[in-house]
Amino acid sequence: MKRRLHDLGLGIRFALSGGREGWVRTLLTAVGVGLGVALLLGAASVPHLVDERADRIHDRQPFSADSGKNSGSLKASLLYASADTEYRDDTIGGKVLRPANADPVLPPGLTSIPAPGTMAVSPALRELLDSPGGELLRRRLPYEITQTIGDAGLVEPSELYYYAGSATLSGDSGASSAAGFGNIGDERPLDPMLVVLVILICVVLLMPVAIFIATAVRFGSEQRDRRLAALRLVGADARTTRWISGGEALAGAVLGLAAGTLLFLGGAEVLGPLKLWSFGFFPGDLRPVPWLALLVAVAVPALAVAVTLAALRSVVIEPLGVARGGRTRRRRLWWRLALPGVGVVLLFLSQNPGVRGAPLPLVPTGVAITLLDNLTPALIATGATLVLAGLITLLPWLVEAVVGRLHGGSPSWQLAVRRLQFNSGTAARAVSGITVAVAGSVALQMYAVGIHDDFNRVTGADASRAQYTVSADFPDAKLAQRMIESFRETPGVHQVIGSVSSYVTLPGAIASGDIRPTTQLTVGDCATLAELARIDSCKDGDTFVVHPSDDAEQAAWVDRTARPGKPVNTASDSPGVPEALWTLPASARTVTARPDPTGKEQHGIFATPGAIDISLLGSTAGTSAMLTVDQRVPDAAEHIRNTAAKLSPQLRVNTVRTIERDQQYAGIQTGLRAASLATLGLIAASMLVSQLEQLRERRRLLAALVAFGTRRATLACSVLWQTAVPVALGIGLAVAGGLALGALMLRIIGKTITDWWLFLPLAGAGAAVILAVTLLSLPALWRQMRSDGLRTE
Repeated sequence: MKRRLHDLGLGIRFALSGGREGWVRTLLTAVGVGLGVALLLGAASVPHLVDERADRIHDRQPFSADSGKNSGSLKASLLYASADTEYRDDTIGGKVLRPANADPVLPPGLTSIPAPGTMAVSPALRELLDSPGGELLRRRLPYEITQTIGDAGLVEPSELYYYAGSATLSGDSGASSAAGFGNIGDERPLDPMLVVLVILICVVLLMPVAIFIATAVRFGSEQRDRRLAALRLVGADARTTRWISGGEALAGAVLGLAAGTLLFLGGAEVLGPLKLWSFGFFPGDLRPVPWLALLVAVAVPALAVAVTLAALRSVVIEPLGVARGGRTRRRRLWWRLALPGVGVVLLFLSQNPGVRGAPLPLVPTGVAITLLDNLTPALIATGATLVLAGLITLLPWLVEAVVGRLHGGSPSWQLAVRRLQFNSGTAARAVSGITVAVAGSVALQMYAVGIHDDFNRVTGADASRAQYTVSADFPDAKLAQRMIESFRETPGVHQVIGSVSSYVTLPGAIASGDIRPTTQLTVGDCATLAELARIDSCKDGDTFVVHPSDDAEQAAWVDRTARPGKPVNTASDSPGVPEALWTLPASARTVTARPDPTGKEQHGIFATPGAIDISLLGSTAGTSAMLTVDQRVPDAAEHIRNTAAKLSPQLRVNTVRTIERDQQYAGIQTGLRAASLATLGLIAASMLVSQLEQLRERRRLLAALVAFGTRRATLACSVLWQTAVPVALGIGLAVAGGLALGALMLRIIGKTITDWWLFLPLAGAGAAVILAVTLLSLPALWRQMRSDGLRTE
């Protein structure tokens, strides 16, 4: 062991003091490893980043005096109401605050509660309000800015958030009381199908990084291995030379660790304040999990040495030169097929009840199923990793088998084929990263398309009848009327459907154990009610009993409460609350509900304002409106939100959507896009560095060919062919492997394949990356063809 450590140390000395050539090789390795390490550290920081974001969100959530968190030790000292809004494509969070005593609790990031007419804003919101594009938003938030919210009160640096002070906020206007901040609500567990998706994303995005690091430590390997022949000449045995070469790779890997750490820290500072796909973070929140960071620090140098020792097993280093696999035995296929085969078996074993809801065909019930259910994430991750790793091992065999049968053609083609026949392993290593990336992307896309319908709900909304809804969780007859009048005067609004709704119950005693009959009471003008029910004629003072369109049982339930000529209780049904009776006129007509513009049916009792005093409605009442707008009017949505803010900051404005996307699914897709961009950039950078390194190693050969009269265009085409052939084989293998893996992943959750052709854009993107890398390497190729490349030491 001591001897091997000495050999590694000698290799490190050679790497750091080997002259210009040695420094260049070490620098190339450090750059390559550094890029991979930076991405690995970023991946290792994701758990901490997610926890920090969740903590920041929870820390500013208020809790009430009677919540379990408070346990009666605090009293309500603050009234608050949500005042979120949207501005163009940005979401703006906010709350309206009013102290309930002289010492109110403070939200995180504030030094005091804003006085009435003032507000505290985040730095990003202040910047938006001060910009020329924030004119309409300034009208919506006409408060004086007196504070800036600190980092402790924000989820990310670019978050748009504010706290406004109020002197009129009360429980009657929809406010809630808070005894403190730091409420942790019940979080919805991640759907099992999304768990599988997250596992697959991690495998697909991290495998190319590991491949790139393994490739980077072999940069300059051909020249480095030839230098080892000199060591044999002075008496070093073959094993010693291999360990010395491992030491050189170790030096580059350690420098790469340092460079990657610096790149990670610098990248966090640069990327944190930016907002990509509505996602940002504080640089301090992006910290690797300690044990994962330690794993990276240990695994990368170990991988560098292991890859070097394994690669040199096929290299014969003698005192007079190096024989690199001088037509060694053909690559064996059986063990390369064994890797994906084992992966497929593991994926089949992962088909347990926790994922599919179906029994395991291979395992009896009992302890075995429970064990497999707990191991499902590990089985899926290991199985997917082995399938993708199998593609990496199959690629060199495939390239060797195909190029060995290629003959003839143009000079550029022959040069390329001969080079590939001489050493196909280098070419296969260069495209292994893009092969895994394309295969994984195909599998991911197949899986995402297969579960798409489960996380995208068709609402049934009719966006041609209304495009926006406005609602408030408190009853206010004057507000309802002002809403209708104000929105009708708002630029771009064509029609307003406004109403106030509450629940009413059957008065009197009911039998023990029975459920008290309850239905909804909706108050609105005739135009509004006509949008909610099939009403032939209507005038102010009319009332209606509205039945669901296709639910006889629910219609009978409505009739138990809505009895023409009989009273209903409009007050809360809570114990101790006195009844507030209103008699449904005997003239009430029975009609059928029609879907409103949001796709929902409202049934129960419909009344016009002349038939009921709206102040009778209980505390469960809410005020709402649906708006039809003229999309040709610029910023019509912003005018609507401005009108709503003037009426009441607590009014919520929502867009009528025909499809609603699950937020967990949308969040995972956002993370996937960001991670895919980083991985694709790493792959492109790795291929460019690898291409430049290969050209640098062949500069004497290229210069000699030019000196003998070979056209530069011929050499450029040969380089293109040398890249194109392995890429074509790699992408073909990636498509086949990706489709197979995607089909297996869908089988795990009991889904079927809906689109076999989605690989086309992904394969095209992979080919485009290769083409771009080749074009970027042409200037370096031209430099390597110069006559000074013939010089040697």
